[in-house]
Amino acid sequence: MNQTDPKALQHGEREGRFSSSLFDWSESIAFSLIIVVVVFTFLFRMISVAGSSMVPTLHDHDMMIVSNLGYAPNRGDVVVVNKPSTQYGSIVKRIIAVGGDTVDINFATGDVMVNGEVLDEPYINEPTYTAEGMAFPLTVPEGQLFLMGDNRNGSSDSRDPQIGLVDEHYIIGHVLGVVFPFSSFGGV
Repeated sequence: MNQTDPKALQHGEREGRFSSSLFDWSESIAFSLIIVVVVFTFLFRMISVAGSSMVPTLHDHDMMIVSNLGYAPNRGDVVVVNKPSTQYGSIVKRIIAVGGDTVDINFATGDVMVNGEVLDEPYINEPTYTAEGMAFPLTVPEGQLFLMGDNRNGSSDSRDPQIGLVDEHYIIGHVLGVVFPFSSFGGV
């Protein structure tokens, strides 16, 4: 007569359930990590602001969520671009004009005009008094962008010939919002 020890059977069942549960948890964690990597590689990116050129909208070291999924550039959008011909690397700026627009800046009054209309810019730190070397009025060719920082007199942007007009292909993404620090959390 062959009898199985009930305690040994119970211990074996518990061990089997434990290893099965552990495998399920590991599988769930691995799957979740893969999803996070795919989402933040192809759909969204986390990028940190470097510098003060976008004050008061963005501040140094703000962590932003950026996406390029189905994005078409529009005036007023805040974008991250990487123009390889400059020393600046990736920069965060606001789109002031797109292809076909004419930009003019009155440095005496600080007004920025697009297609003859003065922009209403409640987001800027101060009016635009600093010229950086570009000649105005300037008509933006198709496929190009004219970008400016919100901290107009403390920003290197499309007014600077080293940056100049930026090809739309250099857009890394459009800024959706700030996620860190939590005190700045929200859309842009």
